[in-house]
Order: sequence, then C-alpha cells, then structure tokens
Amino acid sequence: MLHITAGQGPAECEWVVGKLAAAFCKEALKVGVTCEPLEPLAGPCASVVLRVSGAGVDAFVAARTGTVRWVGTSTLRPAHKRKNWFVGVSLVTGEDDTPELADKDITYQSMRASGPGGQHVNKTESAVRATHVPTGLTAVSQEQRSQQVNRKVARLKLALLLHERRAQMVAEGKTARWAEHHALERGNAVRTYEGVSFRLRS
Repeated sequence: MLHITAGQGPAECEWVVGKLAAAFCKEALKVGVTCEPLEPLAGPCASVVLRVSGAGVDAFVAARTGTVRWVGTSTLRPAHKRKNWFVGVSLVTGEDDTPELADKDITYQSMRASGPGGQHVNKTESAVRATHVPTGLTAVSQEQRSQQVNRKVARLKLALLLHERRAQMVAEGKTARWAEHHALERGNAVRTYEGVSFRLRS
C-alpha cells in the first residue's frame, strides 16, 4: 500500500494529494496494475492510502515512492507567487512496525456509515471507529462493505496517525510544525506533474 501525504504543507498540497492519487490510479491501468484508494477520493485531502497489486507492482511502487512535485499556479490562491508544491509518497509498512499500537489499547465501535451508499448502508452498521485509548487518536472506516475489513482499515489508519505523531514529536522545537514539509521540499522529486491537467513531465 502507498501512503500519499501533504505533510504539514498548505491547502494547495492537499489538492495535489487528491490529484496525485487519481493520477496514480490512471497510470496503473496503463501498465496492468491494480491501484485503488482504501476510501473514495473526495477532492483535496491531507493523506490517501492506495492499495496496489498485480504483476509489475514492485516497479510501479518504486518509481513513485519519495517526493513528488507539482508545478503550477495555486488553484486556491491565484495571486500566490509560489509555483512548486511538494507531497510525499511512502510504502506503508506493517502495523507490527508501530510498537505502541497494541490490541489491548484499541477500542472499536460499530456504527452506520454516513452519506450515500444504498440499502446496505441503511440497514447495517458496517462502519467502524477505532480509538487508541492512550493517545485519544481516532480513525474511522466506513467505505468497505464488510465490518471486518473496515476494522482492519481503521486500525491501519491508526498506525499511520501514530507514525505521523511520532515524527512530529521527533521534530519538536522551533521547526516542529514545518519540519516534515520542509523535508519533502529538500528531497529530490521522483516525479513532477504540472498544470491544472496534472500532466506528468517527461
């Protein structure tokens, strides 16, 4: 699975995250790789997790892991002088690599999924909210039809939240808020997209 994140970047980077996730899914189709978001893409978002599988998946992931740059005029602030925006793409490691995520510290609550979803959503409580009791962090998964799958996705989201929290703690100090995003900017971009059409620069 691939995790696309805006880090501590501004709203423009969240726009890039949504567009990049959609671009990856389209690129995957062309090379026979299955790439789908764990939850439906709904415009700008701080982070997205993509499930990637199929023949050639290793090469697909390797070519996209790292810093990705988008070159263009802000869609939110057209007068903004900045033209380069950065997001990070990383391979999601196993949940076992998050030692503080112990099963005994997680509580799960089933609930009805919100929003459109047909009869299944209206009649069953398939959505799951996972809470990490020691930190109070919560994650919700409601897009999968199976409550068991939603439980696994919610737990994965908690692992990602704890990973980001740990990174922020490491970056404590005067640069804490921007450390992660600045690290993205310093990295060499593995891919560059440009314009509102989000065209890959060759």
